[in-house]
Amino acid sequence: GALSCLTISKSSDQNAVGVLVLSILISLVLSLVLGLWNGFLVAKAGIQPIIATLILMVAGRGIAQLITGGQIITVTSSFYKYIGAGSLATLPFSIFLVVIVFAAAALLTRKTALGLFIESVGCKPTASHLAGIRSRTVMLAVYIFCGVCAGIAGLILSSNVSSADGNNAGLWYELDAILAVVIGGTSLNGGRFYLTGTLIGALIIQTLTTTIYMIGVPPEITLVVKAFVVLAVCLIQSEAFRQSIVFRWKTRHYPAEREVKRHAA
Repeated sequence: GALSCLTISKSSDQNAVGVLVLSILISLVLSLVLGLWNGFLVAKAGIQPIIATLILMVAGRGIAQLITGGQIITVTSSFYKYIGAGSLATLPFSIFLVVIVFAAAALLTRKTALGLFIESVGCKPTASHLAGIRSRTVMLAVYIFCGVCAGIAGLILSSNVSSADGNNAGLWYELDAILAVVIGGTSLNGGRFYLTGTLIGALIIQTLTTTIYMIGVPPEITLVVKAFVVLAVCLIQSEAFRQSIVFRWKTRHYPAEREVKRHAA
């Protein structure tokens, strides 16, 4: 978003279509490179995924501030504003971008073998490699696609307000992303993902955020609520937690069965 706004702001005619296309292409190419960098750190360097992506999350915001010189860059391009704030057939134009990206992801992961490879690598990368799957190549492809998606999100966010704020733009969006994924049923342990569930999870998160604002709750409380939701979903997905709950329930309702097992042991 910062690079795109900078490219447009440097142009003498910000409403030129060529400038818009150039700014978008440059931004998406950069996003692809950054996704490749994350994939390299994870697949080639062997760094933990959460650490590798955390590095770029922090450094990327710093790079954005360097690009903008620590200032908020505003643009007056009506075409650029249309990406995040325009409408098409009475619907926000950004919804059509979501549909295109979702359709591309669904086509690649559900109509080709790539989806099976991703789930296999996410479950057991070593076993997948021994089975003949190029696990590192699959991981690189996934991170590149995620980088491009993040770049599209940056374009939508910056175009919606016709400016680039390297300090505050997209702040805490990673929490929303995690929430949408886990609510959608994707396992944080890897090996299983649901695209439709993730889309529904994103709608639930936005509904939750909007509802909190509408009832007059301070915005700071939103982060606390989301954090508790993340914690609850993670606990539900935790096998050890579920087993402990089931064990306690059985102990409370079937004490005789517990005694029989103890004597048998």
